[in-house]
Amino acid sequence: MRVLIVDYGAGNLRSVARAVAHVGGEPAISSAPGDLAEAEAVVMPGVGAAADTMRNLGEHGLVGPLKEYIAGGRPFLGVCMGQQVLFDASEEGGEHPCLGLLPGRVRRLPDGLKVPHMGWNRVRIVRPHPIFEGIDDGSFFYFVHSYYPQPEDPSVVIGVTDYAVEFPAVVAKDNIVATQFHPEKSGTAGLRLYENFLRVASGVKLA
Repeated sequence: MRVLIVDYGAGNLRSVARAVAHVGGEPAISSAPGDLAEAEAVVMPGVGAAADTMRNLGEHGLVGPLKEYIAGGRPFLGVCMGQQVLFDASEEGGEHPCLGLLPGRVRRLPDGLKVPHMGWNRVRIVRPHPIFEGIDDGSFFYFVHSYYPQPEDPSVVIGVTDYAVEFPAVVAKDNIVATQFHPEKSGTAGLRLYENFLRVASGVKLA
């Protein structure tokens, strides 16, 4: 399966590509909007700030094609910042509009906590989803972030993590799955999540 990894100037692309290749995908890193039309699945990773991310997506001409791709019901996996920009707005560095594909906002972790939240934390599965096939409830994943999404619709939250505040670690709606953690840095469980994403994208029905 050809998997487009969206390059909008953020880092971490090579590790995502290696993870996708490890589980049998054919990764292609690209910033060309036209390549979205040819992709069988899309992964949008990311690090950094929401405002920079949205500016870079705009400069690469990717905002409209990304929205069209997702609106078409095609498989999409957002990772870290790739999750946060799916929501309406982020409070990072002020008020910044995002893609508006999932109703809700991105908020800063509470005062008094060490930020960024960096390291391994458990993810508790709150709703069954094929992306968790073969992944134990309470598995550890690797996080690096200072902000977290707060969806308006709680039903999109399928996994949570507790870092003084409980926040959505995995959200899913229709063809969208997105994680606040980095699966490509999360060992066996993270690779299984990528494998599950590709299997679902291929139309394989998981338990």
